[in-house]
Amino acid sequence: MFKVESETRRAVPLDAKHIFDVYETSWMNAYAGILPHKALTRIIGRRDARWWAGAINKTAVILVMEFGDQVVGYATIGPNRVSSFTAEGEIYEFYIRPEYQGLGLGTKLFNSAQDELRRRGYKGSVVWVLSDNIKGMRFYQNAGGYAVATGTETFDDVTLEKTAFHWA
Repeated sequence: MFKVESETRRAVPLDAKHIFDVYETSWMNAYAGILPHKALTRIIGRRDARWWAGAINKTAVILVMEFGDQVVGYATIGPNRVSSFTAEGEIYEFYIRPEYQGLGLGTKLFNSAQDELRRRGYKGSVVWVLSDNIKGMRFYQNAGGYAVATGTETFDDVTLEKTAFHWA
């Protein structure tokens, strides 16, 4: 029996193109039909491989999920940006290529991101997700998060609700 291994690790500059590929594919899959098309393509266009290389070379903490020898997901993490939350850490972005969803890789990457936040001394964590992103909402609920707040975000002239999930 052939077994393909998965691994979560800190991103290195050579991962930039692969992270961009995950980013572009995941965003188109998750947000087409939710975000206005022009806004979606503009947002994706702002973060090409060069942008990701710069983020990796700075202080951003980016984890990648490898399946076999391919980067299939990533998470960006750091301090929580909302002072009224008790959670100290935040997962800013969390994406798995659509064709690798449902295999447990997302759970493994999510748990690795939570572990890395704890290792860095953050107590508790939060994730924001667009409320219309049903798959994302379900994932965070199944991962044990509970909704603690809602907010809005505007893309062009469309205002969408977002939900914050918290883990103690």
